[in-house]
This record gives sequence, structure tokens and C-alpha cells, in this order.
Amino acid sequence: MTTTSLQQILGTELPLIQAPMAGIQGSAMAIAVSNAGGLGSLPAAMLSTDALRSEIAAIRAGTDKPYNVNFFCHTPPEPSAEREATWRSALAPYYAEYGIDAASIPAGPGRNPFSAEVAALLAEFKPPVVSFHFGLPSEALLAQVHGWGAKVLASATTVDEALWLEAHGADAVIAQGLEAGGHRGHFLSHDLTKQLGIFALLPQLVKVVKLPVIAAGGIADADGVAAAMSLGAAGVQVGTAYMLTPEATTSAVHRAALKSEAARHTALTNLFTGRPARGIVNRVMRDLGPIGKAAPEFPLATSAIAPLRAKAEAKGSGDFSPLWSGQNATGCREIPSAELTRALARGFR
Repeated sequence: MTTTSLQQILGTELPLIQAPMAGIQGSAMAIAVSNAGGLGSLPAAMLSTDALRSEIAAIRAGTDKPYNVNFFCHTPPEPSAEREATWRSALAPYYAEYGIDAASIPAGPGRNPFSAEVAALLAEFKPPVVSFHFGLPSEALLAQVHGWGAKVLASATTVDEALWLEAHGADAVIAQGLEAGGHRGHFLSHDLTKQLGIFALLPQLVKVVKLPVIAAGGIADADGVAAAMSLGAAGVQVGTAYMLTPEATTSAVHRAALKSEAARHTALTNLFTGRPARGIVNRVMRDLGPIGKAAPEFPLATSAIAPLRAKAEAKGSGDFSPLWSGQNATGCREIPSAELTRALARGFR
């Protein structure tokens, strides 16, 4: 696949997608990247319907270029009182340290999957691109998205997942390498040993998938973009490099971590949400181990650790914060998102 084919699908000047990063950015970054020629993305997994409507309206007011709205497609688990109690017991020493009453912490879903209600809202705006993490929504919901002419992107962490996405209606596949920050996009298997680094995964997907393949993970500068393109990528998706831009809503604690030597050490952890995601190693990851059996399934782990995060961050500490980052934070620059987009685009030449 050539870059032209991806640009035709997306309707963009550049075959470059700004990765949707929930909790790190909103419409401002998406607008800046789209206006610079890339595909700006809005993460919607943590937004209420009112907030989603407001953010899409802001994008529509800020750019006439294509943009992407991103959603999760997980199956919400059945809450388990026993597992929740085990998880809170593991966190009990930290509750005592910060003076938190565990009984006062409410349970909560944290993140909702794509739904008929959301699809109906989107139909009012008809976003040109919609992307999904953890597979695809139901056939009926996907038909609604395609019905208004949207192109559908979805993440794959293995060859099997890429082939599945191709067979089930995706218009392009995002090859998510093991280096990528944030949540793994796996959905056919929870076995992390099946997941590959981007420069091992990418050529395998390009060989067997007829759709355009977009490289994601560890790409932080123009040289990384060029390397991905040389292995057959139709385009790239970049996330971590945008996290220090002024349009990012990255917290002060998180920004400090990204600029420190700590960013050299990341790991996959399920402690913050219940699902493996890559972040900078901090105190709770070291103490409990990055992958903990006590943590409830995604996204139920979130509520119990949230008060610890709030208390620690109030003191300037990221000990209990999900400091999401890919393995290569060297491209993080405190420059406008549009300028960073243009710098990354040099890799296409």
C-alpha cells in the first residue's frame, strides 16, 4: 500500500495520525494536528455524551479538515465483590498512609464501550474517521458508522487480529507495537507474549493484509517515521511525542516524569485500569509488580486507586498515577502540535 492510498482514505495531506490519548488531550490538539495536515484524533472513551457533543462541536468550529473520533470496544465485566475486596486489601497500606477511608470509595465503570447511544450522537456530526481499540463494535453499530461515509480504523497487536479486522469491516489497520504507550489494543488473546515490537509486527502485517497498515509504537521523530515507511507502512500513528505540547492536557506530575530519566523505564501494567497499558514505572508498580492478579478486570480497577492518585498528585507525586508513555519518549518536545506534526512529516520525504 502506498501513502497515497491512506491519504485518499483519510482525506488528509499527510499519512500521519495523532494517537488518541484519553486523559492527555482533547479537541485543541486534534484541531492543531488536522490543520497542520495530519489526522487529529479525539479520545472519547472517558467522555460523557454531553462532553463528546461539545468536543466534536469544537473540532467542527476549529477546522474544516478531516478528524478522527476514537472509542473502546471492550465487553464490560461482571463486578465481583470478592475481587474488589482483594484489590482494596492490596491497597490498604497506602490508604492508611494517606488517611483514606476505603469504605468511602465508590465503585465505578471508569470507561464505557461504544454504544447505540453514542452512534446516534455521532450520526448528527458524521465524523469522517472513527477508530476503535479492543476490536470492533457489533456488525449493526459498524454498519451505522459506515452508513454516513466514515472510514474505520482499528488496532491490531498480532497478525491474527489484523486479519480479523480486515474480515470484519475495517478500512485500515493500526499495527500497535509493544513499544506503544497506553493500553494494548489486543482483543483475540490476552497472552502478552504474542505481541511484537513494531518493526517485527509491521512487515508481517504488510505481507498478509490487503488493507493499508499504519505503524504505531516507538515512533518519535522523522527518522522513526522514515524507518516505518521503509518497512511498508502506509502511514504512522504517533502519540507520546505530543504529550508535552501546549495543546496537551498532560498533568504537571506527568510532564515532569516525561522530561526526567524515569521515562527511560516503562512497563506494561494493569494496576490502574485492570488492563495492560504501558507507562513510566512508579512506586505502586515497583511495590506490587506491574501486573497484579489482585486488580479487577478492565475498567473496574480504576476506582479504588483513584483517591490515592489524587492525594499523591496534590503533593506533587506521581507514585499512584498512570504515567502513560511509550518506550521512546525522546521525541517529546514542548512545541506546538502543528510544529511537531510538520517535523514528523519530514520523515515521509
